[in-house]
Amino acid sequence: MERRSFLKSALTAAAAAPLASAAGSLGSVLAATPAFAFARARYGSGNWDTDGKMPSNILNSLVEYTSIRVETSEPVVALDSAELFGFPFVYLSGNELVRFTDRERENLGRYVHSGGFLFVDDCNHDVDGVFAKTFEGEMSKLFKGSERLSKIPKDHAIYRAFFEFPDGPPPTSHELNGWGDDLIHDYLKAVNVDGRIGVLYSNKDYGCEWNYDFTSKRFQSVDNTKFGVNIVVHALTH
Repeated sequence: MERRSFLKSALTAAAAAPLASAAGSLGSVLAATPAFAFARARYGSGNWDTDGKMPSNILNSLVEYTSIRVETSEPVVALDSAELFGFPFVYLSGNELVRFTDRERENLGRYVHSGGFLFVDDCNHDVDGVFAKTFEGEMSKLFKGSERLSKIPKDHAIYRAFFEFPDGPPPTSHELNGWGDDLIHDYLKAVNVDGRIGVLYSNKDYGCEWNYDFTSKRFQSVDNTKFGVNIVVHALTH
C-alpha cells in the first residue's frame, strides 16, 4: 500500500471515533500540502524539539538528489491530533523520558495501522538511556506479537531504497553506548505492520549527525545525509 493512499482509510476509521473529531479537516490539509512535508511529532512528555536544523537539511538533500517535490515548511503536529493523519511521514525525537498519554498512544497506534510511517531517533544514542528504555516501553504497550519492535536485517529494502548501504545503517560520529554491548549500533529496529515498516527506530543519533546548516554540506568529503534520503524514499514507496 503506497503511503499516500493510506489517508482515505485512515479518515474512515477516524470519523467513527471521538478521538478524531477534527477528521473532517484532514482532506483540506492534504490538498493544501500535496508535496512531501517533513512533519515533526510533538508529544507531552520529554523534549520533542531536538535538532532543529535537521529537517531542512534532509529536505535540501531530497531536492538535490531526487525528483520528490517538497514543502519548505516544517510542520509540527501533535501526536494526539487528528492532523497526524494528514502526513504519511512523521519524525519523532528526544533524549528524555517518554510517557505518552492514553490519547497519544491510541492515536499513534491508529496512525501506524492506517499506513503511516513514524521515524524515531534517540538523541541520547544509548540503548540503556532513559529515552530508549521509556520509548521502547511505549512500543511494547502498543505493538504485540509479530508487530513488536525488533531488529531489521542489513539486507532490508530500506538500505537500497535510493542509495546503496550494503553494510546496513551507516554509523554516526555521535553514537557511543558506554555500557559495553554495542559501541556502534550496527542495526536499526522497526515495528512491521502488514509487511511494511510502521515505526523505524534508531539509537544512532542521526538527528544530531544531520543537524547542521545545509549550506555547510559542501565542506564535507562524504554527504552523511544520504541515508536520510533512503528513509524518506522508502517511507513513501512501501
